[in-house]
Amino acid sequence: MATRVGIALGSNLPSPQGDRLSNIVAARDLLVELMPPYENIKQAPIFQSEPLDCPEGSPVFLNTVVEISYDGTADGLLKKTQAIERQLGRNSVHQRNAPRIIDIDILYFGSESHHQEDLIIPHPEIPHRLFVLKPLADIRPELVLPGNDKTIADQLQHLDSDEAPLSLVTTSW
Repeated sequence: MATRVGIALGSNLPSPQGDRLSNIVAARDLLVELMPPYENIKQAPIFQSEPLDCPEGSPVFLNTVVEISYDGTADGLLKKTQAIERQLGRNSVHQRNAPRIIDIDILYFGSESHHQEDLIIPHPEIPHRLFVLKPLADIRPELVLPGNDKTIADQLQHLDSDEAPLSLVTTSW
């Protein structure tokens, strides 16, 4: 049986093939290819956000969250998402939070918890990031992540953040 998985997508650099929006769409399309037949994707609107904890002068981001079904392990999905990042032009050697063509982060993997060096699920930054909570709340407001007792909607409502407000880019993509 396939597991429902939340994945954050972000881009703040154009690629040789297109702009930030096309990078997000390309990543989504490649993630859909990982899904079993007849499963549905949930996708949040795309928002623009100011860079957070990034090098000075970093361009603004486009961010969203998708939820897919995946028939495999979290480690296997991590390898596949990293391969998608490389396929879309992300450099494997990069400064922490440096500008990037695409960033793919696994937010949750069903009700599983993982605490490995290269994979922590649920993603520890979810409760602290408006650019993750808002799109996630748009598709899964009732979700309660492992190790938490509040819904995503509650976490968003009580978020204490200095982040600039998000700007809606598109709801249809």
